Amino acid sequence: MSWFRCPETRPWASMRLFCLPHAGGSAVFYRPWAKEISPAVEVHAAQYPGRADRMADALVTDAHQLARLVAGAMAPLMDRPAALFGHSMGAVLAYEVARLLQERGSAPVHVFASGARPPHDRGEDRVSGKDDDGVVAEMIKLGGTDAEALRDPELRELVLPYVRNDFALIEDYAHRAGTRLAVPVTAIIGDADPHVTEDRARGWGQVTDGRFALKVLPGGHFYLTGQQPAVIAEILRTLEVPAAG
Repeated sequence: MSWFRCPETRPWASMRLFCLPHAGGSAVFYRPWAKEISPAVEVHAAQYPGRADRMADALVTDAHQLARLVAGAMAPLMDRPAALFGHSMGAVLAYEVARLLQERGSAPVHVFASGARPPHDRGEDRVSGKDDDGVVAEMIKLGGTDAEALRDPELRELVLPYVRNDFALIEDYAHRAGTRLAVPVTAIIGDADPHVTEDRARGWGQVTDGRFALKVLPGGHFYLTGQQPAVIAEILRTLEVPAAG
């Protein structure tokens, strides 16, 4: 099963945007972006194993391994400029994928780190070790569309294993010395996100020698659900791509 879902193939597109979902998320989260973004951009959303149409595939339990697998899957698609966008867990993965791509001589043109603390400042929060009700409560508190699925007992049985896996994966992640990123990074956060303050988000500027910018939008951890047009506009402005229409 392929790693990326492309809602609209655009052979004429001058750029590709690779989107990496949050913990417990799937590629469907980014499906609406293909309609809203510029026709000059082709959107590819990662589908992590163990969920949705990859339910039968074994979960990946290590963030560094997952980054290597994603970077490997991107290799055939790097025939044109590419940017990375990751939300929460996906932001840290985007950073690690960018490092790998840079090592291999095919660095992305930009990394967008959304709703996440920087790789070297992860904090001590632990959700993966809680019981089922505790994990569900945390997901509901964070918000996002996945939280609603966890209210249904039958869906919960399907969803909880990969949700718990993803939380463990990012909670066990440790930043490693190695390739110093030279790619520009933009951090985007919600002004009411209890997990990522502006001061902590500025820490993303410490992990790259490229230029750094911070954008703060209204909303909590899942500010994305209500600020999609603003996020897409920021991406297009940063990448210097004309907006749709």
